[in-house]
Amino acid sequence: MTTKIKDYADQLAAAEATRIGIAPLSEMDDKLTVNDAYSIQLENIHRKLEQGHKIVGKKIGLTSLAMQTLLGVNEPDYGHLLDCMVVENGGRVSIEKTLQPKVEAEIAFVLKKDLQGPNVTTLDVLQATEYIVPALEIVDSRITDWKIKLTDTVADNASSGFYVLGGKPTKIEDIDLELIGMVFSKNGEVVNTGVGAAALGNPASCVAWLANRLSDFDISLKAGEVILSGALSAAIEAKKGDFFTARFAHLGQVSVQF
Repeated sequence: MTTKIKDYADQLAAAEATRIGIAPLSEMDDKLTVNDAYSIQLENIHRKLEQGHKIVGKKIGLTSLAMQTLLGVNEPDYGHLLDCMVVENGGRVSIEKTLQPKVEAEIAFVLKKDLQGPNVTTLDVLQATEYIVPALEIVDSRITDWKIKLTDTVADNASSGFYVLGGKPTKIEDIDLELIGMVFSKNGEVVNTGVGAAALGNPASCVAWLANRLSDFDISLKAGEVILSGALSAAIEAKKGDFFTARFAHLGQVSVQF
């Protein structure tokens, strides 16, 4: 590990601990590569593991064409889910534990088989999935004012915060993933709608991409892991007292309060 990787990991860890954002890494270092950013992410994940936390899954970001265009990239990104990020359905997230949270609605996959890239297909994902459930992801950024480029969000564990699983476990063979409809509400008012096809055309395609991308780092998706497959609509800002609910056709609903 280079001094640069350690220094940027230190800065992000300090921002998380103090809840004081930092300047974009991409502005500090215009030579920072995406692989450098993943090394920074992994350094802070390793530190979390040393503190006793456990990896319980992965999350996929930047699955919509609009977000990829905004950041000038042509592929998604990913981060790690830890046991300290789990919030019960209908539970509360303390705003004091976040910096600048936003909420996204998506479909979560729970695996029954390992997936090891490269060459993982959408069919492989379907066969490896135990069930799917609706999910809310609370994304957050340790970068001040969300002024992020790809390297910033990747280094920052794909702007992770917390996540909530809800609804009912549903066998994947009973569902047309591309056509699952979602209605997302904030404080009782509909703020977004979406369908499964909003995530790379099919949420299972996102999981296949992830398995193949992780093979570059000799990492596999493990049986029992939760995979957040990507937002089905835009992220919505959260403030203290806000209540979010996402209702998914066939899958049920999931909610969280701040």
